[in-house]
Amino acid sequence: MKTIISTLILTLVFGSFNFVSARTKQQVKVLINRQKAVPGSKLTIKFASLVEDARCPVDTNCIDAGNAKITIKVSKSNGAAQTFELNTNSAPQSVTFAGYKINLVALNPGPATNIRINRNGYTATFIVSKSGSSK
Repeated sequence: MKTIISTLILTLVFGSFNFVSARTKQQVKVLINRQKAVPGSKLTIKFASLVEDARCPVDTNCIDAGNAKITIKVSKSNGAAQTFELNTNSAPQSVTFAGYKINLVALNPGPATNIRINRNGYTATFIVSKSGSSK
């Protein structure tokens, strides 16, 4: 009986560690000119602006994928915001702020030939993780 209880307690303890480590990485999608709090942290990310979008249109073949550059403002629980520029295919694609790594992983929609994208329709997707975290 003691073995069963010990096994159950160890399973609960180590199971909670797996849950905590899984929460160290968060995917956050932010619409341009909007901000969003990162779940499980005190960070807020604002997708401030699209600086340039010179990516290859999705309906063509290009020698190079091109690049889009955005500006974000990051703050931590009512602290002063810090501004960063991130790129889709050039450096830097990530920044570190207040112990967190913020990585730009997608910018949608992608450009297409003969289609004009509404500048207010862009969404940036970030992966936010504790800096120094291996996951």
